[in-house]
Amino acid sequence: MSDPIRVLIADDDALVRGGIKFVLSMVQGIEVLWEAGDGAEAVDTALRHRPDVVLMDVQMPGTDGLTALTSLRAQWPEAVVIILTTFGESDYVTRALAGGAAGFLLKDAAPDDLGRAIRAAANGDAFLSPAVTRQLLDGMNTTAPRAVPAGTPAPGIAVPEFAARGLEELSAREREVLVLVAQGLSNAAISTQLWISEATVKTHVSRVLTKLGCDNRVQAALIAHRFGLVQN
Repeated sequence: MSDPIRVLIADDDALVRGGIKFVLSMVQGIEVLWEAGDGAEAVDTALRHRPDVVLMDVQMPGTDGLTALTSLRAQWPEAVVIILTTFGESDYVTRALAGGAAGFLLKDAAPDDLGRAIRAAANGDAFLSPAVTRQLLDGMNTTAPRAVPAGTPAPGIAVPEFAARGLEELSAREREVLVLVAQGLSNAAISTQLWISEATVKTHVSRVLTKLGCDNRVQAALIAHRFGLVQN
């Protein structure tokens, strides 16, 4: 039997922390071992205990969650942080992506989604539910039309030049894997759908991230959406 996924919850609302902890107490294989009431405490606790996954609220007194994310990743690049928020504004998303967030989860997410998101992040995947993905993209695309030609970035969205060059360098299989990542599929699910081994999927994902210059699957997924590779 594998060890449980060890989780740190960072939220200034004790009731929210208690609610999340209660929900996760019913999810097999996940244990909430630490809590933090602000960003500074979250960084300190994470550096001392090295949890498998950190659930980080955005708005907290003192050091906010996004500042804490950047600080934590600077000191511990392997940190896996899911941004836990009720907000989907583009400035939060941009800062979280720049800080290396492994995923985004709304506070009103269903218990099953919470468990899946934590498992995905712990496994190096990214949980992007359609609702969350749409909310993130809507925040970035407020001035852009809903649909754009495949391979063309949506107007009004800052897309690094290296992303366009990286997309051109992807093989047909790597592009196929990228689209499935953008749809929120895990490595295991991609393996099943494409009839290839999970180890091969991991290799493809790694190459996709390298070619696109991304730190994680979330960034790659949003690039795929912004270039019209996935229907929103």
